[in-house]
Amino acid sequence: MKYFSSTLFVLLFCFSGSIQGQERKLPIDTTVVTEHSVTVNGERFSYKAETGTQPVWDEMGKPIAALHYTYYTRNDIKDRGARPLLISFNGGPGSGSVWMHLAYTGPRVLKIDDEGYPVQPYGVKENPFSVLDVTDIVYVNPANTGYSRTIPETGKEVDREKFFGINADVKYLAEWLNTFVTRHNRWNSPKYIIGESYGGTRVMGLSLALQNQQWMYLNGVIMVSPADYKVIRVGGPVSSAMNLPYYTAAAWYQKALPAALQQKDLLEILPESENFTINTLIPAIAKGGFIEDSERDAVAEKMSYYSGLTKKEILQHNLDVPTSYFWKALLRDRSGYTIGRLDSRYLGLDKSLTGSRPDYNAEISSWLHSFTPAINYYLQEELKFKTDIKYNMFGPVRPWNNENDNTRDNLRQAMAQNPYLNVLVQSGYYDGATTYFNAKYTMWQVDPSGRMKDRFEFKGYRSGHMMYLRRADLKEANDDLRNFIMRTLTKGESAKY
Repeated sequence: MKYFSSTLFVLLFCFSGSIQGQERKLPIDTTVVTEHSVTVNGERFSYKAETGTQPVWDEMGKPIAALHYTYYTRNDIKDRGARPLLISFNGGPGSGSVWMHLAYTGPRVLKIDDEGYPVQPYGVKENPFSVLDVTDIVYVNPANTGYSRTIPETGKEVDREKFFGINADVKYLAEWLNTFVTRHNRWNSPKYIIGESYGGTRVMGLSLALQNQQWMYLNGVIMVSPADYKVIRVGGPVSSAMNLPYYTAAAWYQKALPAALQQKDLLEILPESENFTINTLIPAIAKGGFIEDSERDAVAEKMSYYSGLTKKEILQHNLDVPTSYFWKALLRDRSGYTIGRLDSRYLGLDKSLTGSRPDYNAEISSWLHSFTPAINYYLQEELKFKTDIKYNMFGPVRPWNNENDNTRDNLRQAMAQNPYLNVLVQSGYYDGATTYFNAKYTMWQVDPSGRMKDRFEFKGYRSGHMMYLRRADLKEANDDLRNFIMRTLTKGESAKY
């Protein structure tokens, strides 16, 4: 492996705390370039990794933040303009780009077992399923995530309204991407944006902001386990009922369903649960306290059948069973374990069996166990980005302004204006935070007319929020992403209806 540093990189040590008496912060504009190789789908090729910081400018042209990014380009490409560019964001809000970078699409993945659990020694290895064979990739850390920081980092001088809200986040990131694409001469390239979790909201908003504010048109939007705040945390019959198909999936995995369902394959029983949810459960919850006792009893009986919870528990919750209660109660009388929020394959151990919610998120504890050492080692030792500042797995971005969330309609408008634009949604069946059925519902609601539904695609996987942590799904999800990119390259076709 070779590596090269820009002149500015020398300044990195002066500003990183490596010299006594200096402040611990990064320069706002610097790059480090290293050379590597990887084998993907049996083909070995070399690639360049560029990691560094690029400023966010205010209206007066002054830097107000420095965003850290990592940019991968395959070397043996003759026509860079024809090669796709995949722009990757994670979620939170407040989460660094580490998750998809080091576990999904990038050329290196962290060392974990085939189901996603930590193993020692920590570190990284080649990703034989990376989509770097067909697309260049840039991973972006929004302000205060990863190594990215506002200028100044803290204090009253920080204008939080420019960064920490749905619309502010979209606006400054669109501007930042304009600069990045210009600097790296990627205007001619087909472009795709991928966002996980809250990143789903982010990329829905960016699809229109890039198009209408930066005049940058996309070929694809990919939402991985997307969080849609028009459904999540809003309450009401739809928001509540939409959890049931996830309950069915998680209970099936934990072998907590009645024998009649448990003996079937997961994909055989989910359509049953979905149909009951849409056609029976939503109307029943909508009736509230005025539902007939006989109907309430019948619905609770069927909910028990599809969830693994008792009919008594469901009636005690008036048919509206919180996800937090499900994670705590599903296995309470079976094994005494709790199940994970973001991935219900994971088990937790609480102080007591009683209670209405788990003591902690078992899956997050497991993931941080392996991701944190891996990203710190990888950026500093393999990509040669040396600094003493902390890599924020989760950064200080709250309070976050969720007002005026029009991102779902932003995506619809962007698609209507741009016939090239297609959407891929990827979800894990065992994700209890941004459930697969919520993701389907979001997809259905983007285009109420149904006239663009042939430009949407949904893919589900037998894992959780980060479906790619399970090796079988790492391969399948990357294959689905690769096929989506190759299918939506226009190959000279005109952008018209």
